[in-house]
Amino acid sequence: MAASARTARTSTYSVTAPWAPTPLRTLHPRANFEYRLTPTPIGGAAKRALDVAGALALLLALAPILLATAALIRLDSPGPALFRQARTGFRGRSFNIYKFRTMHVSPATADLKQAVRGDHRVTRIGRLLRRCSVDELPQLLNVLVGDMSLVGPRPHAVSHDYTFAGVDRGYPRRFCTRPGITGLAQVTGSRGQSETPEKIKARITKDLDYIDNWSMAGDVSIMIATVRVVLHDPNAY
Repeated sequence: MAASARTARTSTYSVTAPWAPTPLRTLHPRANFEYRLTPTPIGGAAKRALDVAGALALLLALAPILLATAALIRLDSPGPALFRQARTGFRGRSFNIYKFRTMHVSPATADLKQAVRGDHRVTRIGRLLRRCSVDELPQLLNVLVGDMSLVGPRPHAVSHDYTFAGVDRGYPRRFCTRPGITGLAQVTGSRGQSETPEKIKARITKDLDYIDNWSMAGDVSIMIATVRVVLHDPNAY
C-alpha cells in the first residue's frame, strides 16, 4: 500500500489488503478513528503451528534459565518475578503480556513512559535481563495461549497506541496479525525507544511491510536474525 494512503488524515481507515476485511470497528472505545478487521491472522494454521511448536520447545529447553531468573529477581528487589501489562493484540483485543520484572515496583499509571538509557527505575538484575532480552522470554506463554506469535509487530502499551496512531494513521493495520516476541522492525534497526515521530514512523512502516510481505521463510529468517541482534544490539537497555 502506498505511503500516502497510510498517512491520510481521514476519519476512517480502509484496508485494501489481499484478505477479506470484516466491517469497520474501532480500535478502542476512546479512539477517534476506525479500521477494518481481518477475520484471521496472517499465516493461518501454518504460522500458528510453528508458534506452538517453537514456544513449547523453547520453554522446555530454557526452563532452568527461566527458574533461575525468577529467583534472582525476587532476591534483587521487592516484588513479583513476573510483570503483567495490558497490550493490544489481533483485531484490537486487549491482553496481558508477561515479562520478567526489570523495574522497581511502582504505582500503576495511565501515563506509561518508555524505558530510556540509564533509567533509574531499572533494577540491577533488570539491566542485565534487558540487555540480553531475557526479560521477554515469559511471552512464550502468551504465544502458547494464542495472544502472540513468535514473529510479528511488537505490541505496545495501550496508552502508546493512541500516540503512535496519531503519528501514522496506518498504525491500526498492525492489528491484522498477532503481535510478536520479535519482528522485522526489531532486527532492522528500529528496536528500543521511539521518542520521535520519525522513529515511530520508521517502526510502523517496517511493521506494515512485514504484514504486506509475510512468508514462513521470512519468519524463520527474522528468528535467526534476532539471535544476532540480541548479542550485539546497542539499543537494548
